[in-house]
Amino acid sequence: MILPTAAEEARFWALLENAWAGLGPGPNEVRRALAKRDVSVEAFEEAAELEEHLDQVLESLAGACADLSGEELTALDRVAERKLYEIDREDVQAVTDGSDDGFLYARGFILALGQEFYEAVARDPRVAVPDAEGAAFCYFFARLHAEKFGDRPDTGSGISRESVSNPAGWKA
Repeated sequence: MILPTAAEEARFWALLENAWAGLGPGPNEVRRALAKRDVSVEAFEEAAELEEHLDQVLESLAGACADLSGEELTALDRVAERKLYEIDREDVQAVTDGSDDGFLYARGFILALGQEFYEAVARDPRVAVPDAEGAAFCYFFARLHAEKFGDRPDTGSGISRESVSNPAGWKA
């Protein structure tokens, strides 16, 4: 089993932050506020606003990754896969709701919003938002790899990003 290195994780988060930074202060203030909000306050409008920006973020991120090697894209995909796997938990799904695919897309949204929001949800799943989706981010780096090199990367991680695949996150 191959795990992401600290450097690969740092690069992943930095690339994502840079993509968000290109949108200016407004969406980034909403992202930070969403991560730090009082969980008793619903945040549907904020999540919907951020969902509207995801295509721009992914377009910027794709541009930043255009010159990366197959190994570099594989490493980024391994980080995304691991992060999606780590929040594949019953307590997170209880907040986000949705079918297996819907829960994967909800985790994609959580990850796409960046490290601060991701870590806030990992600590306290009540920070997550019901019905928010980031489907395009779930396999984003795998898709870039396939477009550039003709195949999806083999991350060597031995895990799946699909819902209910993390046995530690679900009651037996």
